[in-house]
Amino acid sequence: MRARPRPAARLPLSSAMWLGQREGLADRFRVITPDLRGFGGSVLGADEPSVDAMADDVARLFRRLGVPRAVVCGLSMGGYVAMALCRRHPELVLGVVLCATRASADGDAVRETRLRQAERLEREGGVGVLVDEVLPHLVGPTTLRQRALIYGRVRGLVQATPAPAAAWAQRAMAARPDSFDTLRELKVPALVMVGSEDVLATEDEAREMADALPNAELLVIQRAGHLCPVEQPDLFNQAVAEFATAVARLAN
Repeated sequence: MRARPRPAARLPLSSAMWLGQREGLADRFRVITPDLRGFGGSVLGADEPSVDAMADDVARLFRRLGVPRAVVCGLSMGGYVAMALCRRHPELVLGVVLCATRASADGDAVRETRLRQAERLEREGGVGVLVDEVLPHLVGPTTLRQRALIYGRVRGLVQATPAPAAAWAQRAMAARPDSFDTLRELKVPALVMVGSEDVLATEDEAREMADALPNAELLVIQRAGHLCPVEQPDLFNQAVAEFATAVARLAN
């Protein structure tokens, strides 16, 4: 019997996905939720696809807003960007939350899937490939069974994704380097999170990242798939709040 191939794609969404964090954490923290290139209100530009370019965008935003250092949280592709930010702009990072992501580079099969999806996005000019191939893996079975409103919201976010930005992002992810050396050299505290029902970023991969980090905790969020902050916002917000508070206390 042949093993079923593991789903490969991750999908960047606009900052609208962080609504539960903006509402749940804003009374205690300054919450900044940028749109990565081409998503939401941001401009895609003409640069070559690269997670480093996105990390540099975030660094410029920090400086424009007068943010000297921050606890940086990245989910899925945002985790790749957060690790690039740690590598390229470590002076801006007070602590890092890596959720539903992985530090390894793509293998050949995954890279080929990303590039095929990018080509289809560019050719068709719509996001049908994302709805067909990516959406089914973004939330866990518990959400599918019990949280119809959340699944509907996620589907709406996917359908609102600009095809050129999604294609650019898939190419950027396909080209990203391995980030384990970045994690091993990290000087700030880290929190690694993963959903217990995530099929895109596994608990084993999250544990591997936590083991590579000099100062990290691992949290598995139960009854959540890939989009932990959307599926279990209260649990996610509580973990981030406790982590950010501890990091701020150490920094003072």
